[in-house]
Amino acid sequence: MSYFLISLDFELMWGVRDHRTIATYGKNILGVREAIPAMLAMFTKYRVKATWATVGMLLFDNKKDLLANLPDIRPSYDDAKLSPYTNGYIDSIGADEKSDPYHYGLSLARQIVDTEGSELASHTFCHYYCLEAGQDKAQFAADMQASVAAIRRLADPPASIVFPRNQVNNAYLSVCAQEGLIAYRGTERNWMYRETSRADEAALRRAARLADAYIDLSGDHAFDPRPSRGLVDVRSSRFLRPYARNKRALEWLRIHRIKQSMTSAARTGRSFHLWWHPHNFGANLAENLAVLEAVLKHHAHLRETYGVRPATMAEVARATQSEESRLAEMEFGLFV
Repeated sequence: MSYFLISLDFELMWGVRDHRTIATYGKNILGVREAIPAMLAMFTKYRVKATWATVGMLLFDNKKDLLANLPDIRPSYDDAKLSPYTNGYIDSIGADEKSDPYHYGLSLARQIVDTEGSELASHTFCHYYCLEAGQDKAQFAADMQASVAAIRRLADPPASIVFPRNQVNNAYLSVCAQEGLIAYRGTERNWMYRETSRADEAALRRAARLADAYIDLSGDHAFDPRPSRGLVDVRSSRFLRPYARNKRALEWLRIHRIKQSMTSAARTGRSFHLWWHPHNFGANLAENLAVLEAVLKHHAHLRETYGVRPATMAEVARATQSEESRLAEMEFGLFV
């Protein structure tokens, strides 16, 4: 079965606070409040589904509730600025969503949950970095418990996880399975997309990924979902980069690259997984929506031509697990 997946890393300031400020990036964060309803409307128009991987800390509408739900065990990164629990950061945020729309997003999450075809998934509780030095598995487990509890306040328990900064740590997948999750978004199978800590990220890799967005350096990244350590790897195919005015002459190349990969996946019966952050659409919303619509129109064509099925990460994982069970039963039957 060929699936078309969309996942979004819904973070607000919690996802960028360690390297950006409200002064430098606040416009994009505020723009999320216009971008999310617009994206939901477009998803509905084109009958696609989306997995919204959400930072647990934004799923509150006031500081009192947030503080009451913090985990007792917290990450002890060697680089303290990576943690929102240090240097008085949580103390500095506002009292509620009305006074601080940069950190609270419960009203937006409710819009997502109320939209058919949306899956509310985990992006950990505190935007947890699973490959950074100093943290450990027990700290991650405490964070995941808090993440699951936060999501259960307004939706079904999460079935999928997207690791912040794509720092997939295979040793932590068992923790996710213990919390009832069945799917995660792995990375593309190429050196430029390999999981790494921030300190090990190289300028060459970033430059290669940028070039790969416009010209084919690494292939289509179409895939077949595969079981992995108790979960199903529903891996990424393409990051939908935000519109950049200084590269607008190359927009047709960027869109062509995505469409070409989607077509390759459809023709070969494989799946394609597109992802981005809502705050990537927080500026230049009209231009970003135009690119998204072009992509979704192409998906509609592939759906009619090749039978590509829109799905959430959890739906793909459940279908994969069911197929694996069916094949296992058939194989067992041959030896009975």
